[in-house]
Amino acid sequence: MVATVTVSRCALRCPGETNTYPADRVLNLPHGRHSLGLRKLAVLEACRSSYDTAIEAIDRRCGTRQLGKRQAEELVKAAAADIDAFYAARTPEPAGRDTLLVLSFDGKGIVMRPGHLREATEKAAMRAKRTFRTRLSAGEKTCRKRMATLAVVHDADPVPRRPHDIIAPPGGRTGTRPPRKGPRARVKWLTASVEHDPEHVIKAAFDQAEARDPQPRRRWVVLVDGATHQLDLVRAEADRRDVIVHVVLDIVHVIEKLWAAARCFHTATDPETETWVGTKAARILAGDAPGAIADIRTEAARLRLTDGQRAIADTACRYLTNNADHIHYNQALKAGWPIASGIVEGAARHLIADRLDITGSRWSVPGAEAVLTLRALISNGDFPQYWTFHTHRERERLYPRPNQHNDALMA
Repeated sequence: MVATVTVSRCALRCPGETNTYPADRVLNLPHGRHSLGLRKLAVLEACRSSYDTAIEAIDRRCGTRQLGKRQAEELVKAAAADIDAFYAARTPEPAGRDTLLVLSFDGKGIVMRPGHLREATEKAAMRAKRTFRTRLSAGEKTCRKRMATLAVVHDADPVPRRPHDIIAPPGGRTGTRPPRKGPRARVKWLTASVEHDPEHVIKAAFDQAEARDPQPRRRWVVLVDGATHQLDLVRAEADRRDVIVHVVLDIVHVIEKLWAAARCFHTATDPETETWVGTKAARILAGDAPGAIADIRTEAARLRLTDGQRAIADTACRYLTNNADHIHYNQALKAGWPIASGIVEGAARHLIADRLDITGSRWSVPGAEAVLTLRALISNGDFPQYWTFHTHRERERLYPRPNQHNDALMA
């Protein structure tokens, strides 16, 4: 059972200074009515599920109504205040120079409350004219989302592979040799932000990478999805730090483009579609992306595709051409690098889709930022250490060491 506790105590007073309460410091009383234990419980429950569900869980555990929804939101925001300072004070574990240092980035939208969109999105929402009153027509967007940027930094030992370890050859695998698995991520560190621009998140990821390899001596591999703005920011940050990064385009995005192009040449249920995609993907993985592009264009011209079909095929070819510097998969596989950004894609689903994208959720920027950063902290496995750090920082803010030389004890 949890209940309100009333404490009477003496104050130390001095002209021109705020009152200090020595008993509060001894008891380590937090600011406000809610104990540190209740705050910790509220944070963990609110990061796990909706605020309504979190309050119900707290009520079941504590026996009486302890929090309202708005109070829970404020406690969560306050709990996230020291995350940046916590990570700035930590020193990552060292690794050998042969260990890969892998960075990957992604973005995902969060539905926001009115007034919390970025300026460009808010202007687009004001200009938008809907065709229908009750639903969106083809190509229309709600313009209600603000993009969050996610970054993952991890270590991995290189694992050399061949193209057929990545994708099955036409006709399937023989079973004589199982495919080799890719590099396994270790010591993962995840960060995300909806409040700050992508530059801030990419800088934070490079800070973490630099802390792991300050010289630098290790090989830095950056996995991207082909977004031009993201690539520009990565290159600019690497140049600023004078670090050599090896940029690799996520192979999953390449294969998705090939599947889109395949539907121009085959029907939706044609089994040959899979063979077509597998053949082109294997050729790209072997280092012959120009040959795969030429084959697609030649086949499109031979079959005399419609303008719409040709546009889809050209999109896939243009995607490969624009990222030609980042699709040397034969070299990446030989060196044992990862070529897929599944870790950050999974993080986007876990951090955002599982909590911030639940049905009916509408977020303010401070509320979304607090939940997002706390979920990243929990995913890193750092919450127990962070909570100790946070409570110590909170104690320092509430109870700085006073100068008691001129204080007088007043009842």
